[in-house]
Amino acid sequence: MSPRSRSVNEELRRRSREKLLQAALELVSEHGYEATTLGDIADRAGSARGLVSYYFPGKRQLVQSAVHRLMHCTLQEALEREPRTEDGRELMARAIDAILGLARDHPVLMRQHMASILQGEGFVRCAEQQRLADLLNDTMARYGSRDAAVDYPMLRALLMGAVYAALVPGVPMPLPVLRAELFRRYGLDWEQGVPPDAEAPDGTCDKNLSRFFSPEDRAADGAGQSK
Repeated sequence: MSPRSRSVNEELRRRSREKLLQAALELVSEHGYEATTLGDIADRAGSARGLVSYYFPGKRQLVQSAVHRLMHCTLQEALEREPRTEDGRELMARAIDAILGLARDHPVLMRQHMASILQGEGFVRCAEQQRLADLLNDTMARYGSRDAAVDYPMLRALLMGAVYAALVPGVPMPLPVLRAELFRRYGLDWEQGVPPDAEAPDGTCDKNLSRFFSPEDRAADGAGQSK
């Protein structure tokens, strides 16, 4: 049998990494961070334990990359949903609602994420985090910022602060209150984006994590399980 081409090997590595990210999201969401081991994640992903270490230095880095994947895919989905728009204020409203929605729909994952980035190591610099940063930066530019590079860090800080406030055990702030404050800051109308009392468009509140990963992987998994 002839050796696999470089492109085939790269695709297999990409799929293996995505399966690990998906498995990390699912297991931490189901069982919490402390109860989830790298061995559990490898087993759920159908990967060898050593492969996890090949892609990620440790569990914290893996889980943080996985949550950044969830965040940037959720944000991208919200920005691109129908009806498509080039209205910068509407895009900003969608971005705010997408991030606040993560605190509502995935509190275990987002609470762990906030705890992780407050540790000494801070953000994990990875492709997933960079994609999230690029999307927020672009949203700020389309909103009309004269200097998105300066205004983006403030948007990021405000969103992180709102998520933290929504998830503080015992004294969480209501998401509508946090949304109203962010909307006032950016001069947005309450009816823009997805108001809390409105029916969400398809996908906005879909908690199925697998939709953010390769459809080829899902099809292959389904075929394997049906045998």
